[in-house]
Amino acid sequence: MIARYTRPEMGRIWSEENKFRTWLEVELAAAEVLADLGQVPREAARLLRQHARFDIQRIHEIEREVKHDVVAFTTSVAESMAAAGHAEASRWLHYGLTSYDVVDTAQALQIKQAAALLLEGLDGLGQVLRRRAMEFRHTVQVGRTHGVHAEPITFGLKLALWYDEVARQRNRLQAAAEEMAVGKLSGAVGTLAHLSPEAEQAICERLGLRVAPVSSQVISRDRHAFFLSVLALIAATSEKIALEVRHLQRTEVREAEEPFTEGQKGSSAMPHKRNPVTSEQICGLARVVRSNVQAAFENIALWHERDISHSSVERVILADSCILTDYLLAKTTWLVEGMRVYPERMRRNVELTRGLIFSGQLLLDLAAAGMLREKAYRIVQAHAMKAWEEEGDFRAAIESDPEIRAVLSAEQIAEAFSLERQLRHVDRIFERVFGAVAEPTAELQVESTASS
Repeated sequence: MIARYTRPEMGRIWSEENKFRTWLEVELAAAEVLADLGQVPREAARLLRQHARFDIQRIHEIEREVKHDVVAFTTSVAESMAAAGHAEASRWLHYGLTSYDVVDTAQALQIKQAAALLLEGLDGLGQVLRRRAMEFRHTVQVGRTHGVHAEPITFGLKLALWYDEVARQRNRLQAAAEEMAVGKLSGAVGTLAHLSPEAEQAICERLGLRVAPVSSQVISRDRHAFFLSVLALIAATSEKIALEVRHLQRTEVREAEEPFTEGQKGSSAMPHKRNPVTSEQICGLARVVRSNVQAAFENIALWHERDISHSSVERVILADSCILTDYLLAKTTWLVEGMRVYPERMRRNVELTRGLIFSGQLLLDLAAAGMLREKAYRIVQAHAMKAWEEEGDFRAAIESDPEIRAVLSAEQIAEAFSLERQLRHVDRIFERVFGAVAEPTAELQVESTASS
């Protein structure tokens, strides 16, 4: 089921075909390096490179008998060499290696391939977030804390916040991918009993990996847990964006909504429905990626130099987490790129409480003008609560209060309720996030055409 959600490239990385192909590449690289070191006949290494093949159905058939996947794989490859008339060369296949020399090193290559695609996905999402942040840099919106109107922001600032988080996720993924890009060919208990350190180093370098400085029979699983933790963080960022869209699409808010395509139906019973189904799907699947991290942490502690309790788990969580994260990035990029935004509705919601969102600035101005803060808070809160409960005009009440007029002029009160004053540093924030940006627009965006 999950495979249909992913790009074909990511699906191929975690296919059996690519897994066995990568196993074979590790085997061939080992034979070639050992040939360079004089430990394997050069002709055998050449013949292995030229003729070694595998047959997936045959691997499964052998595995049903021997109950060991790597043995089944090497047997299938040896049979291909015999069929090509070079059975003698197959003596040097898997020479000096143990199963997880191949499996762990090949798995590192698969993760390296997957990480490259995920980095592309993050870059794509970042580009879309940047573009839309610039588009709505000065589009006024009410900021909410605890779901309650707080102070004015711009919708562009919300998008810039997401962009900044995605940039950090990219750095984390790059670091996690680098940490995973190690191989090991140190043998059954990590002592290099059958290969030299030089051979291990050279084989890893040939494969484009660093060598793990020390290992048991396996590469330590804290590396894998770190990688999956970063995928969970990326999924959480996708969920954060999708959850916000879900909130903004609520009928009472209606400031933004996910794309609704031609012919789409929102409900089998209610033709008017436009539900944020993709956003909800993103939030749901992010939970799956996060849940896989717990299993990855459980894989760190193994018996002595290795047991296989981690192996069956990783057959699920590595592929699924990479596939799902790739899907989440693609769907989040689609969501942001096609998101419909309604600035008029945003402005209407800014004005919904008739000035209540400026209470903080008014409090500061009263204190700066000489009124004790405790008194100022009491006066402002009394007007705010009355306006809240009676849906009155907060600004009008302030303008008619004699205690406030005694310390603030009409111009100063107007300045306390100024959107421009509240949002005067938006461009400076954008410079901190994006670097040099275009010249600010002359006015805050209050006009509206729905963006789709």
